[in-house]
Amino acid sequence: MTTSKAATGIVGLDDILAGGLSRSHVFLLEGEPGTGKTTVALQFLLAGAAADERCLYITLSETERELRDGAKSHGWDLGEHIHVFELTPPEDLLNAEHQQSLLYSSDLELGEATKQIFEVVERVKPKRVIIDSLSEIRLLAQSSLRYRRQILAIKHYFARYDATVILLDDLTTEALDKTVHSVAHGVIRLEELTPTYGAERRRLRVVKYRGQKYRGGYHDFNIMEDGIHVFPRLVAAEHRSRYESKTISSNIPELDALLGGGIDSGSSTLILGPAGTGKSLISLVFAAAAVARGEKVGLFIFDEELGLLFERMKKVGIDLDALQRTGNLLIEQVDAAELSPGEFSHRVRRSVDEKHIRTVVIDSLNGYQAAMPEENALVLHMHELLLYLNRQGASTFMTVAQHGLVGDMRSPVDITYLADTVVLLRYFEALGKVRRAISIIKKRTGTHESTIREYRISGTGLKIGAPLEAFQGVLRGVPHYSGESNPLLRDEDV
Repeated sequence: MTTSKAATGIVGLDDILAGGLSRSHVFLLEGEPGTGKTTVALQFLLAGAAADERCLYITLSETERELRDGAKSHGWDLGEHIHVFELTPPEDLLNAEHQQSLLYSSDLELGEATKQIFEVVERVKPKRVIIDSLSEIRLLAQSSLRYRRQILAIKHYFARYDATVILLDDLTTEALDKTVHSVAHGVIRLEELTPTYGAERRRLRVVKYRGQKYRGGYHDFNIMEDGIHVFPRLVAAEHRSRYESKTISSNIPELDALLGGGIDSGSSTLILGPAGTGKSLISLVFAAAAVARGEKVGLFIFDEELGLLFERMKKVGIDLDALQRTGNLLIEQVDAAELSPGEFSHRVRRSVDEKHIRTVVIDSLNGYQAAMPEENALVLHMHELLLYLNRQGASTFMTVAQHGLVGDMRSPVDITYLADTVVLLRYFEALGKVRRAISIIKKRTGTHESTIREYRISGTGLKIGAPLEAFQGVLRGVPHYSGESNPLLRDEDV
């Protein structure tokens, strides 16, 4: 049974287009060379062939051999359902002796090209058509008026055959020419961005789609070995689920006491502090406790090589390798230079939707920021991602490394207002030693201790001491002691 939409064969793009392309209409797919237009076109035809529809690829710029070789590079066989027609100028137009002197050669070439297109359509009777590319037709037409008339003629001709047509435009002739935009039923633009460092980034946007609601804005995509992968922009408002709220324990009584009993499920926790204070350790304490309860956890590590992380955590009593072998711990190394923000959000969403992960650790947002074009974009991405995770009942732990070691410190990005709970870690000097202090400065979902406690990291894990009530100025790094008893941790306490 033929549906009202022609699926593009690209899951993410079909999601953006609310199911695909409306049948029996002409669409424009534009983008500079190298953005992936031909790959999208081939996947569109392959989806048609899989549905037993006749498909036609009319190429004016590439040879049939180049096209088939490109398909083979993705492991595709165009087969019998996909007909490739290589449009070439007739021999008499290439022969100088037969060129007309009273007529412009472009008149003959444009008419001959159109005639060849119509003849092959009459013969194949396709349901899906690709014309690659409009730059050649625009050059043959020479004037904007003739070009528009030609596009309209092609549009009305294919309407008679109930065919869904995609016109490819590489924007190499008139990038600002919007002639086809007004004629086409829908317009999709592909873009390629080259950052100062790292791999190129690709994104797409639906510029126009008549009579159809679609997902607006930019959406990241990649060209991989098996074709185009599109990552639709995450809109948290579209995802709601019911979950049972509960308090999550860290299995460390003193830490739970600081947090007013623990962390609430479906909330986000931000752990702030300078380098070396144990931000990763505290987030992994909650991850290990979740695995011990039989829950699934996802770790997304930006900053540290996994081998070093496994060794470092093993020395403080957390065996990530053993936790991973239980099947309840998913660990992904994220390369900020190679991964787009949209793809990262897609990975997190897929882990929650498909693998039922209910604790997510992002270590750290400094690495995530490196994948972002600007700080404002990071805040917007994190807002949608955290809202989505909260609505799925997932508990999220994020770390941010602040600049400096003691005293007044700054964060590379401020998302404290987004997080439900904020844990602050600090170094301070006391009795000739550099020590660490922990405090909770915000908990949106309930009460918490307002005290500051010392903590130590040793081979047995995290040890948290009594409140530092007799010290003033701990958060400034050089406190003043005004009490009679010493509440600091001793070596034998650890």
